[in-house]
Amino acid sequence: MADWKIEEGRFQLGDLPVESGGIIRSAELAWQSHGVINASRDNVIVYPCSYTARHEDLTWLIGPGQILDPTKYFIVIPDMFSNGLSSSAGDDPRFPDLVTMGDNVKAQYRLLTEYFQVSTVQCAYGFSMGAGQAYHWAALYPELVERAIVVCGSARTSDHNKVFLSGLLRTLEAAPEYRGGGQFSAEPVKSLIAFGHIYAGWGLSQDFYRAGLYRSALGAPDLQSFLKTDWEASFLSHRAADLYAQAKTWYHADISARAPFDGDLPAALASIRARVLLLPSETDLYFRVADNEAELTHLRSGELRVIPSIWGHRAGSPAGLDHEETFLRVAVHEWLNS
Repeated sequence: MADWKIEEGRFQLGDLPVESGGIIRSAELAWQSHGVINASRDNVIVYPCSYTARHEDLTWLIGPGQILDPTKYFIVIPDMFSNGLSSSAGDDPRFPDLVTMGDNVKAQYRLLTEYFQVSTVQCAYGFSMGAGQAYHWAALYPELVERAIVVCGSARTSDHNKVFLSGLLRTLEAAPEYRGGGQFSAEPVKSLIAFGHIYAGWGLSQDFYRAGLYRSALGAPDLQSFLKTDWEASFLSHRAADLYAQAKTWYHADISARAPFDGDLPAALASIRARVLLLPSETDLYFRVADNEAELTHLRSGELRVIPSIWGHRAGSPAGLDHEETFLRVAVHEWLNS
């Protein structure tokens, strides 16, 4: 049992208009908090979720002396729409066709400012899709956010990343159970298995497979067993409508998509006042180091530190990987304390 305060709840947002023009009816944002907010309400870290993750999946890096320390900070984990805890496409056949990262972060802003009455966000921290949301926090609320830590993420989904996501979306759409609009008549088991196999080729690097780490580090007897137990099983545990909705959120992620930037990414990056730490993995196939290097040139105050690892995207969420976890903890502590 944790020896720090943990609370969770559901924040009622009412009927929530989204950027695409739809409405999330009776929208709810699930959340979990760690630690205690101080009297000035400025010791806050917002820690958004990654693809398919729920708040309990993110807590491995929270603890005294860990990557995020609840004895120093008040850490709020808001659950992303369509993760099965917050309002989700799998619960509502009339869920909007597209809910953006901006929609998620605007709802999170209401949670922090209306419910927790936060005055300053010390840091927006995120991994993968959570990193994209951290970037959105810094861009949408420059006067509020002091720091952003972007772990294996980007300000805009790259074209190469979109090709991967398009493959996932088309795989779900090819299912006989697909009835359009991101909804399914039943769970498309064969498509979800295929989904997991596609994902396995991207989530870990070529070097990971070449070294056979699925056997030596993860204990799988062979490649097919690894794909079945680690990838098929994972995605079969999620509803296809939620996977589809969050993949669209990821596909359309772009901090410059709306006014006043209207697609001008350099201008959106230059508007960020927060100090931004970019932490890509050197072997990530989604979020390439080169993408963060290009973003860095437009940031007012930023730094890039590459995570040395052959674990691909997984290096940014390195539970159980001692070398990568140590690298991440040291980098985050230095950034938060600087």
